[in-house]
Amino acid sequence: MNKLKGAAHTFGDNLNTDYIISGKYKFKTLDMDELARHTMEDIRPGFYDEIADGDFVVAGENFGAGSSREQAPLVLKAAGVGAVVAKSFARIFYRNCINVGLPVVEVDTSGIEEGDVLEIDVENGVVRNVTKGMTLETNPLPEVMMKILTDGGLAAHIKKNGGCFALDDEEQSE
Repeated sequence: MNKLKGAAHTFGDNLNTDYIISGKYKFKTLDMDELARHTMEDIRPGFYDEIADGDFVVAGENFGAGSSREQAPLVLKAAGVGAVVAKSFARIFYRNCINVGLPVVEVDTSGIEEGDVLEIDVENGVVRNVTKGMTLETNPLPEVMMKILTDGGLAAHIKKNGGCFALDDEEQSE
């Protein structure tokens, strides 16, 4: 996975999945492109129009609490979000992001401001704030999660590997 680059769109702590995609839309359609238009609209109307493809959602603690539905990370991905960067994540949301192929980085975000340009190396656990000339390091994602992300998500990974999970090509031939 290459380095990701985009602008930071900042949010606070305890942002739950109903803020990511309001419950009033979750059962009206399964069209992620349509749902993406409503991303974050309850707390930041017009957010969908603010983001460019590859930009980052940057938040504080406990990002993605609430519902365990995959719609929240799917909507962020459909909106063009390149990765979610937060101090901490709700466990199910974090794993759902990996499962749908949306990179997540857990790092101290207190020095990142709205509009800062970031470069993210998910594989090596490095977030570089280009705007401020600051580098943040975190634990890189485990190999298994990197493989799932590189393949485009869990379903794509399993499809690619003939219906089974594999860390590398050698495992497929065993």
